[in-house]
Formats: sequence, structure tokens, C-alpha cells
Amino acid sequence: MQFRNPTSVHAPVAAYSHQVEVPAGARWLVLSGQVGLRADGTLPADPAEQIEVALDNVRRNLDAAGMAIGDIVKLTTYLVGDVDSDRRRRVFGAFFGDHRPCTTLLYVSALGLPALKVEIDAWAARETPKS
Repeated sequence: MQFRNPTSVHAPVAAYSHQVEVPAGARWLVLSGQVGLRADGTLPADPAEQIEVALDNVRRNLDAAGMAIGDIVKLTTYLVGDVDSDRRRRVFGAFFGDHRPCTTLLYVSALGLPALKVEIDAWAARETPKS
């Protein structure tokens, strides 16, 4: 994968890449929107905790497909209401470390259930080993 930030475009305003080039023959995984519901069905009231749980659900989906966080090439985050931006950045920073996928952040009026404040969908790709 080639993660790039062209000099002809402004520098990223957060921890992301402007583009990712995925080579031909790579294996793709597309995730539905993951929300802050834990495996036991509980939902934290705090939006930042919902982000943590949703990202953990992303990771669990990647694990189930034999992929890792470093395989994420695109992440879209949907937020409802006011979410503390510093906490949000810390949660994403802890999740991604030095990895910088392409990202989009949207504030929306509502999600599928009234208590949901966060939904995150992801695209991942892994290069197939050369034989």
C-alpha cells in the first residue's frame, strides 16, 4: 500500500493520509458501520466510550478476517451531537498509533437507534503474498 500526502494539497489537519494506493490483486475487506454496542449488548452513554467500543468492534472484524489495524485504508466516522474533540483524537491515536489511513469525519443528526452517538465504517486491504 502507498499512503501519500501530495505536496500539491494542504497538509492533513489531523492524523490521516490524503490518499492510499492499493495495488492490483490486493485482498479487500469492507465493514458495515460499527457502533458502540459491546458483545453483551450494552451501550456506554459516553460518546467517547462508544468510539472506543466501535473501534474495538472494527478490530474484532479485522481479526476475524485475518487482517490488522494496519490494513485499514479508509475509515468514515459518523458522530451525533457534541463529542469532546481532544478525547476523540486521543482514542483514535491510541487505536491507530502511527498508522494513517484516509479518513472522513461527519456530524449527523441521528443514527439507527436514538442512543447511538457513533458509527464507524472501514475499508481494509492486504497485499497478497507474491509466490
